[in-house]
Amino acid sequence: MYRIIRAILFRVDAEKVHYMVMRWLTNACSVPFIRSVVRSVFTASKPSLQRTIWGITFPNPVGLAAGFDKDAKFTDPLACLGFGFIEIGTLTPRPQSGNPKPRLFRLPADSALINRMGFNNDGVVAAVERLRKRKEKVIIGGNIGKNKDTPNEQAVDDYEKCFLALYDVVDYFVVNVSSPNTPGLRALQDKEPLTLLLSRLQMLNKQKGGQKPLLLKIAPDLTNGQLDDIIDIVRTTGLDGLVSSNTTISRDRLATPKADVEAIGMGGLSGAPLRQRATDVIRYIHKNSNGSIPIIASGGIFTAADAREKLDAGASLVQVYTGFIYEGPAIAKNICNGLS
Repeated sequence: MYRIIRAILFRVDAEKVHYMVMRWLTNACSVPFIRSVVRSVFTASKPSLQRTIWGITFPNPVGLAAGFDKDAKFTDPLACLGFGFIEIGTLTPRPQSGNPKPRLFRLPADSALINRMGFNNDGVVAAVERLRKRKEKVIIGGNIGKNKDTPNEQAVDDYEKCFLALYDVVDYFVVNVSSPNTPGLRALQDKEPLTLLLSRLQMLNKQKGGQKPLLLKIAPDLTNGQLDDIIDIVRTTGLDGLVSSNTTISRDRLATPKADVEAIGMGGLSGAPLRQRATDVIRYIHKNSNGSIPIIASGGIFTAADAREKLDAGASLVQVYTGFIYEGPAIAKNICNGLS
């Protein structure tokens, strides 16, 4: 059934249909009876699926990745679809419109997306207000970044503002320095600026009581040498874990015609083409850290087999985004049932 619906939805601009569908889901779930039905249909409630990491008990290991609900507008209806956790953002201190549209593209032949959204969001303060009003009890991660016009030399200030604003309304944090869609952002992945940024946030975390897990989201395009630096930075700063990985700038081995891909232009590629590289990065980090770094896996997860591959490689939890678009609202339940 969803494949028929998807064929219709894919005729509409990707970004427009995203908000259209989320409004439908929000309106439906505003009716208590419908909300209960949706929750019962799409939730796999099995004690064997629970995972306790960082002192947080996740009802299941399948989460929704950052980027889908940037502004925490849809956490309540999305929670009814059976996700074990939802990561909002990426949020910036000030609102920003992001890159010019169109900026989200489907590659159906590859089960993939290309996006160059550019951290479009209403600003961290608006998200905080929404999170204070949410009704569903779902674990929330806060993915934070910097405004486009903030120089890298002042980036720490932007991350600090987001961290402090969100501290009381999220369960864990993810520092995003790996998006390819904000000019110069990936330079913050270099060892010196990244150590400075994470050390500052960890200091603030300790001042607050040190109770919120702090994770770093990394790019899949890093070399093994750069991954070694990441492992060293995690140890040096006492970071709680990693999200691996963000979208890739690679366009290798796509089934979509090269001319079509070039016409789309710049942006991060996600979905099935990223699956193997994302798994390889997780396996490398897990092996070379002696399994000491908890990892949330992201990249090319569509099925229970995809999720199991990531977990076997060393991940503790998994996240979906592109898989959600292609597989539909039952993806979390289907993966959970397969894992159990």
